[in-house]
Amino acid sequence: LERGNTMNLRKITFGNFKCLYKASFEPGKVNVFIGSNGSGKSTILEGIGLLSAAMTDRVDAASLQRKGVRLSVPALYKSNFKSINRVKPTVDLSLEWDDGSSSDVYQYDVHLTTPTDTEYWKYHSEVLFQNGVKRWGRSNASSQQSNSYIGFFLIDDAINLKASRKIAEDFSAYGIFQPNTITLRGTAPDTNQTTPIGLNGGRLAEALKALIHSEDDEVYFGNLYMDDVLDMIDWAADITVASPKKSNINANVPTTRNIIEFTDRYMKETAQFTGYDASEGALYVLFMLALAMHPQGPSIFAVDSFDHALNPRLAKKMIEVFCGQILQQGKHVFLTTHNPLVLDGLDLNNDDIRLFAVDRDASGYAQIQRVKVSQELINEGQPLSRLWISGRLGGVPTLI
Repeated sequence: LERGNTMNLRKITFGNFKCLYKASFEPGKVNVFIGSNGSGKSTILEGIGLLSAAMTDRVDAASLQRKGVRLSVPALYKSNFKSINRVKPTVDLSLEWDDGSSSDVYQYDVHLTTPTDTEYWKYHSEVLFQNGVKRWGRSNASSQQSNSYIGFFLIDDAINLKASRKIAEDFSAYGIFQPNTITLRGTAPDTNQTTPIGLNGGRLAEALKALIHSEDDEVYFGNLYMDDVLDMIDWAADITVASPKKSNINANVPTTRNIIEFTDRYMKETAQFTGYDASEGALYVLFMLALAMHPQGPSIFAVDSFDHALNPRLAKKMIEVFCGQILQQGKHVFLTTHNPLVLDGLDLNNDDIRLFAVDRDASGYAQIQRVKVSQELINEGQPLSRLWISGRLGGVPTLI
């Protein structure tokens, strides 16, 4: 799909996956999940990763790891609540979407059984609906046993699924990005070197090299003026990408082929230093911008703990710029956050930007509720951060 596509994800449904025994939500382009620790926020991102693997390839440890999904023992993938008498045999996932260019609504349902004697998940059934009518399907009963470990949605040429398969091109690159400081600094290898940046940020310098360019004596970072990016990293006067050399990196520090160089506005120009010495907040800002803007970046992806390493005011500014880029590029993103100030950077009057509170009900099942801010609340003039902390949006534990 081309950038700026108008595809819309309409509904994602989870059944019998970890704490998501029966849950669904209707996404926008930017989707932010808030909730207490252990409420199921990261599990939502992982459920989407499982759906992505099932729809576009197969499900095994390698395909899940590539997407940033934590590997569990097979028994723990299925819901194991006390209230369930008989454990359901399958994990059930469903995605509803439209391609924006027609009135057709598609739905892909998949039912999987967790690994038993092999590390592959088994396809119990896959079905595609178009406008509520079943257009294609396969089940164990009708296919040879040897094929039950592979997804057929992309490879079955028995029927023309071309229009409905566009979604898979976007979904195949889905990953849960979780940058960490030692990987961003280049001192630890990225376990998932996915294009263009690595799930933990190991290819950040390479990604920046593709984004930083000059035009008419102006330096740009993607489609932003470099000066606007530098404003977010208030001590930086310049950012470039170079090869490591003795003058800027200690010989005892392991490094990548390209490194990020910073010039500090308060220091002499000769005193350049690298990402290894820079503040971690600067590296996180660059990572998030590169992820949203890089032409080879995924068009559907997730970030767990969006606010990690960002001070509250920077987190607010960062989400504003990030949302702008996601909407401009027609991407879909799923984010978790624990920082109330991230909420203050969200324009919830824009239906493409949606906030969800994740809470456990009396049985422990995770529930996903969209938070809509009423005119009444807006009129009170309180920022979303304050409303969240005071318990008026949901998604906070009641700690006594």
